[in-house]
Amino acid sequence: MKKAAASNFTVDQYIQGQPEAHQATLQQMRRIIREIVPEATETISYQVPVFKTSHMLVGFGVTKSFCSLYTMNPELVRAMKDELKEIKHSGSTLHFEPGKKLPAALIKKIVKTRVKENNERYKQN
Repeated sequence: MKKAAASNFTVDQYIQGQPEAHQATLQQMRRIIREIVPEATETISYQVPVFKTSHMLVGFGVTKSFCSLYTMNPELVRAMKDELKEIKHSGSTLHFEPGKKLPAALIKKIVKTRVKENNERYKQN
């Protein structure tokens, strides 16, 4: 697996630097997120792609065996436990097998919830 050497890499470079089996799943996850928040800024934080509006929304990355969605809110994952019973998850991270169809409706719901949370948080600041 080749990885970008420095933290000054782009989301495209991040994806291209991952194992071939993971790349299509990462691109699909990116498209789903972009569909919900086309105005979000894509950046690299903690060496993984993240999407940001007023605050960080979600991110994605890879492990040796999975493509992961970082919800950045463990309480949200706990609140969705019934919806996530078929999804491998830990803390605020969901794990998906590369090459398998992503649960687009579930990812969209999570992103929309994170947008709502951030909008409420931004109003409080």
